Amino acid sequence: MEQGKRYSKEVKERAVRLVLEHQEEYSSQWSAISSIAPKIGCTCETLRRWVRQTERDQGSREGRTTSEKQRIKDLERENRELKRANEILRKASAFFAQAELDRIPR
Repeated sequence: MEQGKRYSKEVKERAVRLVLEHQEEYSSQWSAISSIAPKIGCTCETLRRWVRQTERDQGSREGRTTSEKQRIKDLERENRELKRANEILRKASAFFAQAELDRIPR
């Protein structure tokens, strides 16, 4: 599966705006998405996800906003780094404690 940012922020915003502005002209939001997605050059599912996320960010749909998702991602990264640092400190502490026990008393 292809990773990375294939579509610019401007393209995403334009596509979502088109769906939201023209959905009244269609029988459903999915119909609008199905019509607009090929014109933008993305899949219907991709455009649907963009629309849903925009609706969450605007507060018109339940779920995590983009800023909340980013905050969680940052906290998870920080948590992993702290766990890694704790493991290093734990091993270093055990190493030095063993070295102290192995010292010959003078």
